[in-house]
Amino acid sequence: MNLSIDLGNTYAKTGFFQDGKLLETNWKLTYQELVNYVQKVQPQRIMVSSVSYSEEQLRDEFSNITSEIYLLKNITPVPLTKLYDTPETLGADRVAAAIGAKVLYPQSHCVVIDMGTCITYDLVDADDNFHGGIISPGVRMRFKAMNTFTKRLPLLEPEEIPDLIGKSTKHAMQSGVMNGLLAEINGLIEQYQGVLTNINVIFCGGDATYFANRIKYPNFVVPELVLIGLNRILEYNVK
Repeated sequence: MNLSIDLGNTYAKTGFFQDGKLLETNWKLTYQELVNYVQKVQPQRIMVSSVSYSEEQLRDEFSNITSEIYLLKNITPVPLTKLYDTPETLGADRVAAAIGAKVLYPQSHCVVIDMGTCITYDLVDADDNFHGGIISPGVRMRFKAMNTFTKRLPLLEPEEIPDLIGKSTKHAMQSGVMNGLLAEINGLIEQYQGVLTNINVIFCGGDATYFANRIKYPNFVVPELVLIGLNRILEYNVK
């Protein structure tokens, strides 16, 4: 029994796996809730993606449960070839999401669009080569920028994609961010299709649901993509 943990600065996401099958997920766990959950399920192995906690901290916390605790680092062996000039700066979540895509769609070209604080677009090919991609400001970052760098524009939260032509300042801002991002996503997918043909488009991240049903290309929304990738990396390292 394996437990994948995507541990952020504020909350954690977990995926509980048995024989490669995802049995249970949890979202937005505080650190103490995470500790309580791990104590409850008693996993045999744990794989963690985190920029906030060291491997030593995690071992101290969970050593009474299992000695097989892994923190995903840039030197961790993964079932993927990184064609990236600076692999030491490549985010663990990007790697895990790309591997998760290959678990679900093996022997296929994939572009993974992770819509979190930043939006990442990453290309992984049918031969398990990670080519790299794009990092772009996320939805809330764009709203915050307009509020921060102007004197009169309010701070807004994302809503469903509005009509293109805004009839008020709020509507115009919403359209600028949401329709602007929709155009960005469609345009970048089109360009990726020029690099590799027949690409699977896979979304993850909290803001994916705003856009996925408005994309011109067939796509899949997989909220658990990073957790699936972490479990695959764990399996790769214990064989």
